[in-house]
Amino acid sequence: MAKRAVLFANGVMPKAALILPHLRPDDYYIAVDGGLRHIRNLYKTPGLLIGDLDSATTAEVEGAIAQGIEVRRYKPDKDETDLELALLAAIEKGFDEILIIAVLGGRLDQTLGNLNLLTHPLLNGVKVSIEDGTEELFFIRNSVEIHGSAGDIVSLIPMQGDVVGVETRELKYPLRHETLHQEKGRGISNVMLGDRAVVSIESGLLLCIHTRS
Repeated sequence: MAKRAVLFANGVMPKAALILPHLRPDDYYIAVDGGLRHIRNLYKTPGLLIGDLDSATTAEVEGAIAQGIEVRRYKPDKDETDLELALLAAIEKGFDEILIIAVLGGRLDQTLGNLNLLTHPLLNGVKVSIEDGTEELFFIRNSVEIHGSAGDIVSLIPMQGDVVGVETRELKYPLRHETLHQEKGRGISNVMLGDRAVVSIESGLLLCIHTRS
């Protein structure tokens, strides 16, 4: 079984040269509705096409079926977004690592909603991140190691209230058992000193945005 599920949404797609280095040979691709087009443009084949399929053409859907790709089609009037359905499908299939691509940009409401999806209780214990080629976004619930280069920007943003016991290593502005308050911007624009940094917390939910220099 593939070790990681890679979800391609129907949002703004970064240049292929920025995305291809982040893909692995054994990734399992999930096309989130019109995200099928992004996968095809990278000359990849999804294992699953999911959503209400209002952004994929009839020819694209029929082509996927003919190719033996699993297709899950939902009615447009549903409570879940297509991306939420795709995340739940990845969990159902047993993946404990999920990468999401082409989910940023475009409408602000969809971008914020997509970020909030990453706080879904069923994703606890699952490594989930969003990648756009220059930035990666993920939530910190305990401890993470960030890989990049000296000069990269790391912003730490409290979500769902204050985050307690924040510790950082190898960042220019160190935090030593600090509390980051949701209404303050103290965690914004820290800087990596080398190719690796570590952030840990005691309690709360911390959004990390790693911007490559």
